[in-house]
Amino acid sequence: MTTPADDARLRDDLARLLPPPAVPDLPPLRHQTLKHRVLNAAEARPHHGRSRRFALPVATGAALTAALALAVVSVESAPQPAPRRDAAVTASSASQVLGRAALAASETPQATVRADQFVYIESVVAHAGRSAGGGPATTAPAHRRQVWLSADGTREGLLREEGSPDTALGVSGPVETIDHRGATPRPGVLGRPEPSVTDPTHTFVAALPTDPEALLRLVYDQTRPADAGTDPHQRAFTAIGTLLAETWAPPRVTAALYEAAARIPGTTVLPAATDAAGREGVAVARAAEGEQTQWIFDRTTSAFLGERTVLTRATSAGPAGTVLGTTAVLTKAAAGRPGIRPAG
Repeated sequence: MTTPADDARLRDDLARLLPPPAVPDLPPLRHQTLKHRVLNAAEARPHHGRSRRFALPVATGAALTAALALAVVSVESAPQPAPRRDAAVTASSASQVLGRAALAASETPQATVRADQFVYIESVVAHAGRSAGGGPATTAPAHRRQVWLSADGTREGLLREEGSPDTALGVSGPVETIDHRGATPRPGVLGRPEPSVTDPTHTFVAALPTDPEALLRLVYDQTRPADAGTDPHQRAFTAIGTLLAETWAPPRVTAALYEAAARIPGTTVLPAATDAAGREGVAVARAAEGEQTQWIFDRTTSAFLGERTVLTRATSAGPAGTVLGTTAVLTKAAAGRPGIRPAG
């Protein structure tokens, strides 16, 4: 026969064996500076700032401490369930990653480049090539790439790649214009075409709409395919990726580019991808015509790291998964003249 004291000890023993009370899935902490923001794509909150309210269970100090400790150990050590693969979840994940990138971009310092200066972009690149006789594509070792782009497009820029001679950019060549048959040719200079989404200058990019819907309409309009059989969504996605990698847009424009890309159908998320510099991150990707374009983002800061293009199916260039090109953006700055790397 048990005594009340025996019953009390039994209840205490059972309480220690039972699992702790559930701890709700709290949203990640947001710090005020981009440098210290911890971002996790799987637990992202919408970037528009809505929050949820939670009620924590009431417990004594010792019990609550033990419960929280066990919950932390459980979250960190337990295997995570495989992500669902339905289209709704995939689209939502891409929107979350791009929303985080937009928020991070909006908090970066303003890019200041005068019209008479150059945008300097340094990157690491590697591209696949094929021999004249065909065969599978092979990727050359990654190498440094430097480009100086005239901010307003009126000055000659420069492209410098390791292992190749320097290439002048934006050269205006001489031309001869004939007004009518039999007329004497008039010498002239071939000017630069009007800046566009596919041939931008810094001045053009800085003036792009900051409304994502208006910006996306402009991108679709200026990347309209001549061949109705090509994928207009992929052309828009590729054009935005080029703007992210090859221009230095103001923070609000960069944020709008990410938000515009989030509206393009068919985007997916890759949990892990590596850029040309070996930096690992999470990627937003889109595939068309046997190739997938990947934008790689830093997991902590959501900064754009670089791009990759891979085959999604076997072709004469190689099996599925063959890397056709990879880049890593290292530096963006204003430069006084081509060929001179900005200080710092």
